[in-house]
Amino acid sequence: MTQFIEHLVFANRKLLVAIFALATLFLGYQASQMRLDAGFEKNIPLNHEYMKTYIEHRKDFGGANNILVSVCDKDGDIFNTNFFDTLKNVHDQLFFINGVNRSLVVSLFSPSTRFTEIVEGGFAGGPVIPADFNSQSDDALALVAANIEKANIVGRQVASDYSCAMVTAQLLDIDPQTGEPLDTLALAAELEEQLRTQYENDRISIHIIGFAKMIGDVADGAKDVLLFFAIAIAITAVMVYFFSRSLMLTLLPLLCSVIAVIWQLGLLTSLGFGMDPMSILVPFLVFAIGVSHGVQMINAVEKQAVTGIGAKRASMAAFRNLLIPGGIALLSDTVGFMTLLVIDIGIIRELAITASMGVAVIILTNLVLLPVLMSFLKLDKKYVDKFAGKENANARFWAVIAACSRKKPAAIILIITGILFVFGHFQAQNMKIGDLHAGAPALHETSRYNQDTFLITDKYEVTVDYISILVETTPEACTSHSVMRAMDDFQWKMENVKGVQS
Repeated sequence: MTQFIEHLVFANRKLLVAIFALATLFLGYQASQMRLDAGFEKNIPLNHEYMKTYIEHRKDFGGANNILVSVCDKDGDIFNTNFFDTLKNVHDQLFFINGVNRSLVVSLFSPSTRFTEIVEGGFAGGPVIPADFNSQSDDALALVAANIEKANIVGRQVASDYSCAMVTAQLLDIDPQTGEPLDTLALAAELEEQLRTQYENDRISIHIIGFAKMIGDVADGAKDVLLFFAIAIAITAVMVYFFSRSLMLTLLPLLCSVIAVIWQLGLLTSLGFGMDPMSILVPFLVFAIGVSHGVQMINAVEKQAVTGIGAKRASMAAFRNLLIPGGIALLSDTVGFMTLLVIDIGIIRELAITASMGVAVIILTNLVLLPVLMSFLKLDKKYVDKFAGKENANARFWAVIAACSRKKPAAIILIITGILFVFGHFQAQNMKIGDLHAGAPALHETSRYNQDTFLITDKYEVTVDYISILVETTPEACTSHSVMRAMDDFQWKMENVKGVQS
């Protein structure tokens, strides 16, 4: 079978190269249409019972895809004209941003932000900021300050030191204008442009957190991935050249590995997938695997070429020797990535599809195309002599390595390995699962998003890590003393659980 494939491939070398070239042009065009694609629901296991409860009740209680905007006064407290005018503008601007659930935008200016107090005649209450509020009136500002205290929202909507106030909103899953899934990255850019750029100045600072903003910042950083990809190619090229000592044998495996990345991205686009910012490193992985198998191929060709049989026959022999073991290795990698499909989280399933597809195409680009391209090389006596010298140098190197198999060096190596195993076993007991630090782990601690997170968690008695508990009971249960008492007792117990902030 291998000989039949070998004959089929090398008897039609020019046709095969032409087919690969056309396929690369087509898939390259498809790859140029690749878009970054992020979504909140891709990051959660939708079939988990907790998530089913969330989906069932989110229309009544709101979803978990929130945006928190903290407006802060740099000079003092919030009770001044400039601050309240800015807060009102931020509230209104956020209210009209496409994709925001307008019924769930909450701030001091929301009608739903109310206070209640006991007076002589019973209960009295109203909105924290009355309809006739005048930010230029000291009396009006004093009234709002008193209402904030009565509403018991300090620490939630107003910072504990009164230097900031919060505007919160929940996002829709579907864009109301297009009917398509909400473009999270466009929303993140709009939040930056419409809120921070417009209202932040020498006296006011704007701090924005939430999944949409976080993934937008990750995507902005991911746009520089081409620069890092170019640096990775350059470093790899230097390493491959030191191994092969040949410019052409350096360029060919790199070329075939880049073609594999192009095919991967082109196939993803053709199948209707985008690239999630959290999976942006997968093309690097495919490139690295491709270079690894490419180096194996050029090494096999070199070993055949030193015998003087010529480039074509050397390439055919290398193809014959590596097709099955290399193909099985790549298929094993492909199946390994595909096993991630059993994890019921959208972003992990997309990563599995992206990685497995990229590794699969390496079978064609680096096990078929590469030896065919190498068969066109002219390996004259100068090249053969260079390969022979390199093989002699390698033989001396491997002779030194082979000495490790002798009894005394082998015993030392086994003892060191055993010590490292025991050390690793005990260290593994301290492995933590989950995020260990505040903020978004995908971003640097010094990033603007994480700095905004630190400020909000410091200024407010709220956290970005919270749990919502829903009580399902009978109709009119709010008038049942036993039900309300049970809820009250539960709340008290949860407030006293270690690790619960508020």
